[in-house]
Amino acid sequence: MKSRSLKTLFDDAVDPLARMAATRANVHASTVADVSISLLLLVEGARRSDIHTGAVILTITAGLLLYSFIEYCFHRWLFHGGPVRVLEEGHAQHHIDPLGHDALPFFLPPIALLVLAGLFALLMPTSYALLLAGAIGTGYAAYGIVHSIMHRRRFTHALSRRWAASHHIHHHHPGHNFGVTTSLWDYVLGTRYASRSKR
Repeated sequence: MKSRSLKTLFDDAVDPLARMAATRANVHASTVADVSISLLLLVEGARRSDIHTGAVILTITAGLLLYSFIEYCFHRWLFHGGPVRVLEEGHAQHHIDPLGHDALPFFLPPIALLVLAGLFALLMPTSYALLLAGAIGTGYAAYGIVHSIMHRRRFTHALSRRWAASHHIHHHHPGHNFGVTTSLWDYVLGTRYASRSKR
């Protein structure tokens, strides 16, 4: 009997998770889990006595900024060509069907955030570690919610329309506009789409 390759074993383990992740129930469970773990981390970090209000605000701001960079990196280098096939395939499915139900399995981001908080706690006081991980989680939860809304709603306010349009352009020009919650890193790293008339 032939031994199965490591890649085949990995694919066999991941495929059921990918099917489960493409369900409406998983999307709803993801929203609840992401918001819950983020709030838990933020509350636990902020209520500790070793941190002041100004430090809480600065740490949360830094975490949200860090999240926006993580979002950009994942979208650009993992979802649009990278070493993890299932991430690229899942994102390609989103480009085919933007209204589909695609998300990571609901339990993975909370586990990742707890691990991240633990790693941060090795480098900084626990209150800062919890706040930083909580802010990253808040950014991720916001991403999940606003990304879904962008594809399901027509905005009337000019600023909201421009914000959503930036992401819709990405669906037609996938080498541009990788930021969903913010275009900051597209400007900084030169991937912001410009029409021919503006080039």
